[in-house]
Amino acid sequence: MKIGILITGHPPEELSARGRYDAYFQRLLGDHDFTYQAWSVVDGEMPDSVKDAEGWLITGSRHGAYEPHPWIPPLEEFIRACYAAHIPMIGVCFGHQIIAQAMGGTVEKFDGGWSVGAVDYALEGETVAINAWHQDQVTVKPAQAQVIGSTDFCANAALLYGDTFWTIQPHPEYDHDFIEGLLEHRGKGVVPDPQINAARAKLDAPLDREKVAARMAAFFKKERA
Repeated sequence: MKIGILITGHPPEELSARGRYDAYFQRLLGDHDFTYQAWSVVDGEMPDSVKDAEGWLITGSRHGAYEPHPWIPPLEEFIRACYAAHIPMIGVCFGHQIIAQAMGGTVEKFDGGWSVGAVDYALEGETVAINAWHQDQVTVKPAQAQVIGSTDFCANAALLYGDTFWTIQPHPEYDHDFIEGLLEHRGKGVVPDPQINAARAKLDAPLDREKVAARMAAFFKKERA
């Protein structure tokens, strides 16, 4: 199955040796018999058609879904076209947010502040630990979306749109080393120091990245009418 990855942001330059964000998802999903092609949407590169892949994945980004970037309206149009064509799509962090916005929901800078580092989420009937890095949230979900994941801090942490879209706010593609890099290179002066210190204290906590990856792979591969 061919997965198209829509890159909507870039890692900090200090962490660029790990590659672009599409490489993170290829590593995460690599054992599930997918092939991949990436488009750097944040740099103005868009697929010609929703049929250029059999499934789509939208990455995270340092940008806000509500910001006036010229690449955001075409991306929203592409999302709606995928939904109309019943082509599966997964969104992670910014991807989760831009899909919600494109489908009629609301994304805002959350007045409760940031969530960073390892967090326990209730996801589809079980508790999973995943790394988070966000202040923006889906504050109003689209009417057609079902909440399948949440925390007390983030009510709409994972959403399901029938059998077409599956989206999640935290980052299963981020390991602790990358979070440590973000704390050093993007957190200072932005995320409050107590939260940075709390996230550092969890840098050896077990994560459920493989469990979430298996859910993502199963969603892409499921039979659809």
